[in-house]
Amino acid sequence: MGSSNKTAAGRNRLPDDRRPPSLRVLLGREEIRFLLVGVINTVVGYGLFALFLLVFGYLVSLYLSYAVAVSLAFLLHRRFTFRVKGNVLVDFVRFVGVYVVSLAVNSVVLPLLVEIAGLHPLIAQGIALVITTLISYVGHKWFSFRRSSV
Repeated sequence: MGSSNKTAAGRNRLPDDRRPPSLRVLLGREEIRFLLVGVINTVVGYGLFALFLLVFGYLVSLYLSYAVAVSLAFLLHRRFTFRVKGNVLVDFVRFVGVYVVSLAVNSVVLPLLVEIAGLHPLIAQGIALVITTLISYVGHKWFSFRRSSV
């Protein structure tokens, strides 16, 4: 006999091979966790950038928003994305190192897009985020939270 496609309540359900992946399966993938944390951190960082922009210039706003976002990102990536244990201070120094590279790239790209291309700082920062996200993932995966296989 084949398996039934009805639940205990008698409702039809999709066969196992046609069901969307469960949240547990999705969150089991490091890349998905990275993207989820990235979305949270990007919303916070971009929101802070927009708020600081009301008071400061775009570069000061960039640096202030990075300072807050780095701390949040470290906690979320260490515990949730990469799920590592070990020396927190070493991880944090390495993590900040990756963000310094990201910030340096962002500090060049943002003024180019604002001053040369004539884009509004919020739009320019949105574009810069694409580049810095890629730098961040590679840097954190292979440097900040890398553990030697024992």
